[in-house]
Amino acid sequence: MSVPPSGPQRPDGPSRVDMEVTRNQSQLFRAECRRTITEMDNACKRMQSDDTKRLDQRVRDIQFLRKNLEWKLEEISEEVDVLLEMSSRLAKALEVCRETLRVTVVCLDERTRRLPSERRHDHVDGELLQEREVCEAAGLLLQRAGERIAEQIRLNRSVLQLLEQDVEDKRRAEDVDTSCASMTRRCTGEGPSSFLPSVAVTPEQWENTSAINLAHAEQQKADSLHLRALAESVLERAAADLDERVQATTTALQRNVSELQAARSQMGEELAQVLSELASQQRTSADLLGAIAENEGELRLARARLAVRRQRPSKERCHDPAQSLLLAEVQQLHAHIHKLREARLQSEDEQRALVRCQRELQENLEVKASSLHIDEVVCARHREPGAIHRF
Repeated sequence: MSVPPSGPQRPDGPSRVDMEVTRNQSQLFRAECRRTITEMDNACKRMQSDDTKRLDQRVRDIQFLRKNLEWKLEEISEEVDVLLEMSSRLAKALEVCRETLRVTVVCLDERTRRLPSERRHDHVDGELLQEREVCEAAGLLLQRAGERIAEQIRLNRSVLQLLEQDVEDKRRAEDVDTSCASMTRRCTGEGPSSFLPSVAVTPEQWENTSAINLAHAEQQKADSLHLRALAESVLERAAADLDERVQATTTALQRNVSELQAARSQMGEELAQVLSELASQQRTSADLLGAIAENEGELRLARARLAVRRQRPSKERCHDPAQSLLLAEVQQLHAHIHKLREARLQSEDEQRALVRCQRELQENLEVKASSLHIDEVVCARHREPGAIHRF
């Protein structure tokens, strides 16, 4: 808009026509200024309204992403808590497994202290060796599962830090844009005279940043679910294997204890029979000794009679029936005494054999008692607190 130049002025001042033209031009100029002011004001209002709408839309976009991030943050946080609980279960299961392994090794060591005659590889040793293998294998699986759970917890916490930072950035951006959307000309204050160049990313990059964080979080959540299922399977398998082997070993120990008790009972009965027979044999030996003494007395009597009969006069020393009977009696008594002595010697042999049986049975009883004490008392005492429970 321009003001037309005024015409040449007369020396005596502007004419009425010139004044009218000047006034009209001034009125036109004022009208143009009002129109310009109105247009500029409307344009500013439209721009402010568009800015406010765009800021509101931006705030809604930020809120949408922030809520998604917060939901995912809560899911990952809950997953970390679940993994921590799973890690605790694995640690307790590993402790039980190690304790069971320790008890198994102690039982194997205790059974090596049996007496040499009983120190053989029996079915109980076989079950204990299998139990040791199962404990070692289960412990290795539990340890590896625990290490993987610990690594997954670390990854989840790393994702949590990214999500928390993203949520915090979104919250701050939301506060800033909300504040901007609510600003008016009355609350602008003294603005900066110049603006620094922006280093912000494009809207697509801005969305991709959160999308990448959400995708990473979702992947870690899926990995956590898979790992938890695997750890649960390991726990169930370890518990089942340990239960099976411990029960099998316990059954073998109980069966061996029953066999040892039966053998000890049978040996006790046999020992009682041997002692009874030994006592009877000792009485028989005493009876034989008494019989020998009695027959020797009879023999002395017969010999004495023969010696007395030699004192008869020579004409009276005939071999009469009495003499023949005495001589026959002496021979018969010699035979009786010889037979009784042989019987007594045989009785002594029988007694010595019975004594050997007695000692052997007593030694075997001590051996069985020692083995029974190891299996029934020592091993049972060690294995009692090692009962397997569901992890």
